[in-house]
Amino acid sequence: MQQTEKEIIEKALSGDQKALESILSGIQDMAFNLSLRMLGTVPDAEDAAQEILIKVMTRLSAFRGDSSLSTWAFRIAVNHLRDYRKHMFAQRPLSFEAYGADIASGREKDVPDLSGGVDEALLERELKLSCTNVMLQCLDAESRCIFILGTMFRLNSQAAAEILEITPEAYRQRLSRIRKRMAAFLAEYCGLSGTGMCDCRKRIHYAIASHRIRPDCLEFQKLDACGYDAICSFTDAMEEIDGLSQIFADFPAYRCPEEAAARMRELMASKSFAEVLHE
Repeated sequence: MQQTEKEIIEKALSGDQKALESILSGIQDMAFNLSLRMLGTVPDAEDAAQEILIKVMTRLSAFRGDSSLSTWAFRIAVNHLRDYRKHMFAQRPLSFEAYGADIASGREKDVPDLSGGVDEALLERELKLSCTNVMLQCLDAESRCIFILGTMFRLNSQAAAEILEITPEAYRQRLSRIRKRMAAFLAEYCGLSGTGMCDCRKRIHYAIASHRIRPDCLEFQKLDACGYDAICSFTDAMEEIDGLSQIFADFPAYRCPEEAAARMRELMASKSFAEVLHE
C-alpha cells in the first residue's frame, strides 16, 4: 500500500533512514536545477543543493502540512538561494550592459584555436548552456528567481506566488516586466534569438581563453538530462511563454550529480546523522 506524505515524514522523523532518503531524493533534482540556474555554475550548484537538502533535513520537524512538501521544500530552496553569497558571481556581479559590451567588443577575432582537438560541436553546445546560465546572472537575485520559476520550471502563478510569498497578481506583473527586459537583451545580442549579433560558434576560443568553458572538463556534457516535469509536481504555467523566453525553457533540466547525492547518503550514514536531523 502506498504511504502518504505524512506517514513518510513521521517515519523519517522517528529515525527511519530510508524514509528520509526517499524525501531527499524526491527533491534533490529540483534543488540542483534551481541552484544551477540561480548561481550559474555546476560546482556552486552542487554545493548549494547539498546545503538546501541539509536545511530540509534539519527543519523537517517544523513542517506543518499547510502546503505540500514540495512547495515547502521549494520555499526553503528559494530563500536559501536568494541570499546566497558564496558563488562566483556574488564576487563578480554581472549586468546586461557589461555582458552586451563584451559581446559587441569583437575580442573573439584575435583569439587562436584553443580547442585542444575537442569536437567544436561539443564546445559550442557547452558554451550555449554555459552562456544561458551566465546570462541569468545579469538579473538581480529576486528577478532571477521569478524568471526561473515562471520560464524554466513553468510554475503557474498560484504555485510560484505561494513559494515566493507574494500575491499571484504581483508575481504575474513582475514576471512580465522581467521577461520583457530579458527579451530585449536576447533580441539585440543573442544569436539564438535569430536577430542577436552573438554567434556561439565564433566565440568558442574566446570563451576558453576567458575560462568560461574548459575543453578538458565539459561540465554540462557530464550531467544526465531529465525533464522539468520529473522534478516539479506543479501544473503547467498559466502564463504564455513569449518566443524569446522559450530559449531558456527549451534547455534541459538535469539530475543531481551522483557525487553530490553520494555525499548526502554518507552524511545520513554518519554518526552525526541523528544530531543533524534533530538539530
